[in-house]
Amino acid sequence: MQGTIDGFSYGLVTPLVAYLMACLGGALGLRCTTRSMRVSQSWRPGWLALAAAAIGSGIWTMHFVAMMGFTVEETPIHYDKPMTFASLAVAIVMVGIGIFIVGYKGARGTALFTGGTITGLGIASMHYLGMAGMRLHGKLEYNTFTVAASVVIAMVAATAALWAAGQVRGFLWSVGASLVMGLAVSGMHYTGMAALSVHLHGTGGDPATGDSPAALLAPMLVGPLAFLLLAALVVLFDPLIVTAKSAAAPTEHKPGVPAHPAAVPHQARRPQLRVRRNQDRHSSRAPQNH
Repeated sequence: MQGTIDGFSYGLVTPLVAYLMACLGGALGLRCTTRSMRVSQSWRPGWLALAAAAIGSGIWTMHFVAMMGFTVEETPIHYDKPMTFASLAVAIVMVGIGIFIVGYKGARGTALFTGGTITGLGIASMHYLGMAGMRLHGKLEYNTFTVAASVVIAMVAATAALWAAGQVRGFLWSVGASLVMGLAVSGMHYTGMAALSVHLHGTGGDPATGDSPAALLAPMLVGPLAFLLLAALVVLFDPLIVTAKSAAAPTEHKPGVPAHPAAVPHQARRPQLRVRRNQDRHSSRAPQNH
């Protein structure tokens, strides 16, 4: 018996909110990726790790916001908590690998292709692992061709987003990249959901074990959203992240060489010293003119 699937039980609310969550995580993550390309080697891993966590949290939140609108009429749906949170870890780790490749090797050529492919596979892996955490009185079945199409969408769009982030051309450029990243996640998600069919085992009995969607809602949304808020604060309080410009090229600390330019008060005294020297020279030459 085939189940009756409704992926939009709340209309367009869940798709739109899910897309915004994906764009938010993508915007923060890709901006941190851009920022990592303008700092010294010692700071780069931190920015790239923050980027991976932001993107991973964003796509994971997007997935489960969208799943709040997913129902099967003949059976209730529950979620297995360990499997659900394992999908978050997979998303962060795989996206992190792709981000680090682009962050260190540059957004071009083989590095871009490899990083985009791994990032796209991370998005797809998160989706299907999260789906594997669903518990209902039936079996999930997928159309192989549509699943393959969803994975290709994720890889192509993720590669395009990483390329745009690597151009370091300003804030609006990264906003466009985040919209592409949101498209990658949302497009992959709903294409993957179009590949799904549910074969019910019957209508009796307890259909599932694990937490209900309502019980998962608080830790699922509050935790990642709190992290995204903190990441947004980091972005807002770092002006270079917004402008993508720096006053000077970053330099490493070297013995005997100051890492920053001299302070303004010290520079302000230099013209006074030159005036005094000129006065001393004038006074010393004055007796020779008589």
